[in-house]
Order: sequence, then structure tokens, then C-alpha cells
Amino acid sequence: MTILESAKEARSKKINKIEAIKTEVLPQNTYKRLEEIASAGWDNLSKEDSSFYLKCFGYFIKDGDFMLRVRIPGGKLTHTQAKKIGEVALKHGNDYIDLTTRMQLELRYIKIEDIATVIKELDSVGITTYQTGIDNLRNIVTDPLDGYAHDNIIHTQPLLEQMQAVFLKKSEYIGTLPRKFNGAILGSLSNSCNIYGHDCSFVLAQKDGIWGFNLYLGGKVGEQATCANTFVEQNEVAELFEAIINTYKKYGYRDNRNKNRLHYLLKDVGNDSFMNAVYTLLGKERKSAGVNMVQSQPINFGSNKILTRDGKFAMKLTVASGIFSGNDMINASEVSETVGDGNLRIDIGQNLWILGVSTPEEFEQTVLAQKYKKFNNIYFNNMIACAGTATCSFGVIPNKPDAIEMSSYLNREVLLENGLVRINWSACPKGCGIHGVADIGLEGCKAKDSEGNRVDGVHIFFGGKVTKEAKEAYVLHKALPIPEAKEHIKYLIKTYAKFKRVNESFEIFEERFFSNYSHQAIAFFTKINFYMQSVDLKVEFELEKEPKSLGNEEHEVFYFGLKLFKLLTGENRFDGIDGLEPIKVKPRKIKENEVTKLNPKVPLSLSEAIYLMTHEDRSKRAKVFTELKSYLTF
Repeated sequence: MTILESAKEARSKKINKIEAIKTEVLPQNTYKRLEEIASAGWDNLSKEDSSFYLKCFGYFIKDGDFMLRVRIPGGKLTHTQAKKIGEVALKHGNDYIDLTTRMQLELRYIKIEDIATVIKELDSVGITTYQTGIDNLRNIVTDPLDGYAHDNIIHTQPLLEQMQAVFLKKSEYIGTLPRKFNGAILGSLSNSCNIYGHDCSFVLAQKDGIWGFNLYLGGKVGEQATCANTFVEQNEVAELFEAIINTYKKYGYRDNRNKNRLHYLLKDVGNDSFMNAVYTLLGKERKSAGVNMVQSQPINFGSNKILTRDGKFAMKLTVASGIFSGNDMINASEVSETVGDGNLRIDIGQNLWILGVSTPEEFEQTVLAQKYKKFNNIYFNNMIACAGTATCSFGVIPNKPDAIEMSSYLNREVLLENGLVRINWSACPKGCGIHGVADIGLEGCKAKDSEGNRVDGVHIFFGGKVTKEAKEAYVLHKALPIPEAKEHIKYLIKTYAKFKRVNESFEIFEERFFSNYSHQAIAFFTKINFYMQSVDLKVEFELEKEPKSLGNEEHEVFYFGLKLFKLLTGENRFDGIDGLEPIKVKPRKIKENEVTKLNPKVPLSLSEAIYLMTHEDRSKRAKVFTELKSYLTF
């Protein structure tokens, strides 16, 4: 028995409820009943229809209406398709469109009686909702400027379409996978589509003078794909993709739905065993990986216009949180036809690009560009936010309005004229806002405010990477009320603004500057600043360009204590260069009327924390920040 067979056998004692449903009725049978369902209404809709069958075709029920997830391969739209989508949203969907992080879009508020009409309208311009939900192969992503950008080495849209042709509208692949499967292909030097965050990724590479792709497998929320040590030439992509899908379909787990993604199979059997099975199926020899060529910063680096290889411009319409409308999509279609070449692109940042623009000024003067001009700043240009409670059953917080409010606040508080900051919001742990690879990521949760009330909150993630090979962010703070989180993030951005180099992205800055401090120290830094503001101390604790702590937590605790004392008293805690003689007056501790050199507004808890951080007896001094936790619970 092979390694894959053994792994599957060990996890095949019991199948989950969705797998049981798959054995009852073919999804296509439900699809054929669409008009019947539309005429009869919800009474003709079974629980299995709503929980599985209809989702195979991108139909999701929310509050008595349908949400349709529309497949846009590579985010590529013609002006004709864009106009039709806009008309459908305007007429049948409350004039609302969500642009998503898979370079596609969602139509909402579609009435059951309109569903068949909407599908026919979309089909008329070659657009489908097939296989955009549940256990299917989802929309394949690529560089939004694929075929246009100067750093685009391989035009991947033709290859992407070959990959899609493997499975789209084929009964053997409709709802038959163990779990959803995300694919991506990138032929550009810059990582413009979160290339390492998918189940199967073809990443631009070079081997022996041949441009092709290195294969990466097993990405998902919270986990980046890993190199499968396989080089793939352009003419091999579709065939290999099909073999990977079929191998996963055959050996993928079908018990615990939380652990049925490809990632878990690879974790058990390893990439090599999986790829050996794939190439056995193909009857070919595997070539080892080439040199990964995806290395640069985003080609636009925060700019809303890019000179493309045809001598024209790609113009970016920054769409805050992806909230768009049918009317604006119609206008975008008209603008693309009048000032561009008639082509549009949706990117993973939930924005819209108008391609082939000869005169940027002409585009900028359009009513559409003027309407979205207010979002043309560093905080909105690369901000992502998934649906949230208004339209998603899994959402814990509103999310989209929270993201817009925070970006607006940061733009008022910390003006940045150049740079690049990626702030991503997910309304729940499912991570649709890809917060795990953001510079600053926020995951919705419930938190307690200062009075103990349960309020909307976030976990703050920090230090995600997408340049070169991606890296997941770490948790900086857990369960902060959103108003407090806003202040923590402001201090991080202020540090970036103060110490960054010209045109240095936050990602590179974090690696160069924040890496000198431990994660605990950075969390302490933002917490102390929030605290001092909340008690109106009107002082600000700053990190330094060249820290003395050098990332050692024990040194950081002591050093930060000294800095805090100096900040709040104007004097040094210890006399003498050797730091052996403590000052005679200690921070206020225990007795309310004790004489202190600290600012009289300093609360007792902070005084005690500083005393513990800088205790004259080194053996009694706090060594890690968790020892101060009780003092820092403000």
C-alpha cells in the first residue's frame, strides 16, 4: 500500500455530512430545477439544496435573498461584460457589488424569482457562477496587469484558461473534491496575487535558461504554500494541474471538514510522496525546481497609474473595502471604452484597473475617477476587507465599515506622502481578508471594553510578508476593542513614518527596524502608549532607531523601564554610567501619599510596573513582559 493510500485509509473511518449529501443527488439535478425553484419559491428548496447543491453553482442564501459569486478568471473583464454585470446589479441586486480577494465579484440581494433571469443575462456575455462555492475549484488568480506590465515575463492568461478548461462545467469536478481548491499562476517578477496563499501555485521561475514555473502546494488561511521541488514548463501547466487535482480528489480526506484541505494531506505524506503519485499518474519524470524569480516589491508601489509595455497606462480605481455598485460598474465600462482599450481588471486588493489609457489626465477628470479620488492614499490603496456581518453569516464584526473608518482615521492622524502599507481585515477566523500576510492584519472577534462590556474587537496580527516567499504574521494583541486597536496601529504607523527610508514599504521597514525588538516589546510599546493617552498623560513613548535592547526580552524590559521613568520624571532612574546606584525616590508604590517624582497623573498600576521593570535588586527585576501583564491590563 502506498503512503497516500495508507494516509487516506487512516482517515476514512467516517465521512462528514457534506460527503453523505454528495452521494444522494447530483448537483446538476438541482441546477436544472432552478426555474422550477424560482416559480415555486422557497417551499421547493430542500436543506440539501441550500447547504450544498446550489453553492456548487455559486448561489448562497442570505436573509431570504441570493448572493451570487461570479467567476472572473484572472480578474479579466471586457467592457461588454462589465456593463452587463453593472446592469444586472442595478436592476436585480440593489445596485450593489462586492469586489473580492479572488479577483472576482459577488452580486447580492438577488430575489429567488429573478435568479434564472440573472443567470441567463450573465451567460449572454460569457460569464458564469459555476463552481465558485463549497467543494470546488475556485477562481484562478494571476497578476492583474498580466500581459501589460513591464515586469510580466510570461503572459499567463492563456495558461490560466487552459487550467480552467480542465474542470469548469464538467460533472466529474462539480462538488466532488474533498474540500475547496484555490489555484494561482504568476508570470511576473512582483507578487501581485498573494501567490503563495493557494492550494496550488505556479510561481515564475527560470531553469537552464528556460522561463517556466516552480510549483508550490498546500497554501490556505494561516499557512503558506511550500515548494514542491518541481519545475514546470509552460506547455506542461494544464496537464500537471489536472493530475494534481485528480490525485487530491482520489486521496484527499473526507472526514473532518476542518482538516480536509490539500494542506493536511501534504502534512501527513509530504510533498515528495504526493508529487511522486502525481507524476506516476502522468507517466513522466519530474524536473527539480528552478530559480524562483518572484522577488520585487509591487510594481506600482502604491501608485494609481502604471506605464505599460504598450506605451499606455493602467489606471487603478481604489475601491474601499471592495464596495462597488452596478451604476459605477456601468460607468467603468464606458470609461474603459472611451479613454482605454476596453479592458478592465479586478485585483486581489478589491480594486478595479482600467487598461490601455493613453492620457491619464483624461481618466482622472472622469466623474468615476473623481468619485473615488478620496481613497487615493497609502491607507486605502492596499487595504482589504471581507464581507462582515452585514452580508456574511460567519462575520463577527461589521468589518468593511470598520476598515474604512480606521483608514480614514490613520490618514488624518499620520500623513504619509510615500510608502506602502498593507492593512487587511477579516471579519472572522476564516480569513477571507487574507489578514495573515498583511503588514498589519485584523481578525474580527468579541472583546471587553474598560467597563467589562462585550464589544466588537479584533486580534492584531503583525509582520506578514508577500515579497519573495511569503510569511505569516504573528499575533501582536488579542481581543482588543476596535477603538483601542485603532490607537495601537497608529503608533506602529507613526514609528514607520518617523524612521522609514524614502519609498520604503512597511514590509521592508518591519524587517529592517522592528525586527530589532522582540514581539513582546512591540506589543508593550503600543499598549503603554494607548494607556498613557487614555489617562491623558500627554507623553509618547517612542522606539529608537538603534535600540539598546537588541531583541533580548530581559534587556528590553529593563531598558523600557528606564525610558519610561525618564519620560515621566525628566530624571534618570539610576545615577552613574555603570547604572548601579538607584535614585533615592522610587516610583509611587503601594502608598497613595508617597512622595514621587513621577507625573502625578501616572496611575498606581503603571508606577508599580515601572518599579518592577527597574528594581534595584536585579534578582527581583521583571525579566519578561508577561510578568507585567497584571499591571498592563488597563
